[in-house]
Amino acid sequence: MRVVFMGTPHFAVPSLEALIARYDLVGVCTRPDALTGRGRRLASSPVKQAALAAGVPVLQPRTFRDATAVADLAALRPDVVGVAAYGLLLPRAVLEIPPHGCINVHASLLPAYRGAAPIERAILAGEAVTGVTIMRMDEGLDTGDWAAMESVAIDDLYASEVSDSLADMGARMLLGVLSQIESGRVVWRPQPKDGATYADKLARNDVALNPLLPLETALRRVRASSPHAPAKCSVLGVAVTVQRASRSEVSVPPSAVVAEKHRLLLGFADGSMDVQTLTPEGRGAMDGTAFARGRRASVGTWEAIG
Repeated sequence: MRVVFMGTPHFAVPSLEALIARYDLVGVCTRPDALTGRGRRLASSPVKQAALAAGVPVLQPRTFRDATAVADLAALRPDVVGVAAYGLLLPRAVLEIPPHGCINVHASLLPAYRGAAPIERAILAGEAVTGVTIMRMDEGLDTGDWAAMESVAIDDLYASEVSDSLADMGARMLLGVLSQIESGRVVWRPQPKDGATYADKLARNDVALNPLLPLETALRRVRASSPHAPAKCSVLGVAVTVQRASRSEVSVPPSAVVAEKHRLLLGFADGSMDVQTLTPEGRGAMDGTAFARGRRASVGTWEAIG
C-alpha cells in the first residue's frame, strides 16, 4: 500500500516514523519552512527533518487551493494519506485523491475539542481525560467518521507531556487502522451529533496570569501554556513566563510574592502557587528561588501584564 503522510510539529513525528517502518512511504507533505526564535532564523518542521533523514521526498505546499500542489500530490499515487497535526485545510480535490481516504490522528475524544488546540483546551477546561481518535477526513472541521478511539488520564500533566503520550498512542492506533483498511475489516462510525466542542488556537490572553484568578485556573493555564502562548506575568517588577508550578499549602495573600526555603510563592484569589521554574524576559529558564535571589528580594508583589 502506497502511503503519503502529512504533518508538521513534533506531535506528528511518531506517526511518520511508524509509517516509515511499516509501509511504502512515497512522500511527505509538511508546512513550509518558517522563521522561528529570537534570531528569526528559517527552520524546517520536525516532520521535514525526520523525513529527509529517512530519505523520504518532501512536499511543502503553501496551500492546496493551488492546482499545481494538488497535481504534485496526485502524482505520488497514494492509496491512503495519513495525517497528524498538519496545519492546512484539505479541500475535496485532495480528499478524493487516495482511494482509502485521508486518515487523521486527532488528539481528542471526538466530537469534543475539534480544531487546532485540543490538548491545551482540554487542560484549560479541567478535563479528567483526553485521548486520540483516528478519523477519516471530510470537508468539515474534524467531523469525519471514526474507526478507533482511546483515552488517557490528564491528571496534572503539562501540555507537552500529554502531547508526547498521545503522539505515541496515535502512531500505534494509526498503524492499527491502516492494517484494518488493508484487510478490509475497518469499520467507520459517524460521530455523535451531540457533545461537539471546538478547540481554537490559544491566544496569549487565554493563559495569562493575574492575582484575581482562582489558583486551580492559574495552574491549568501554566500546564496548558507553550512558547506560542506563554503563561506570563510580572514578578518583582520583571516580566516572566511561569513554566512549572504546583499548589502550595503555605498561605500567601493575592498579589504577594514570598521567597522562602527553596520556594517562590505567588498569591492568588484562593491560594498560593509554588513556582518551580520560570523564564525572565530575555533570559534562560531558572528555578524560582534563584530568580528571587537575583532580585535580592524575599518578599514583594506580582501583577498581570497588559
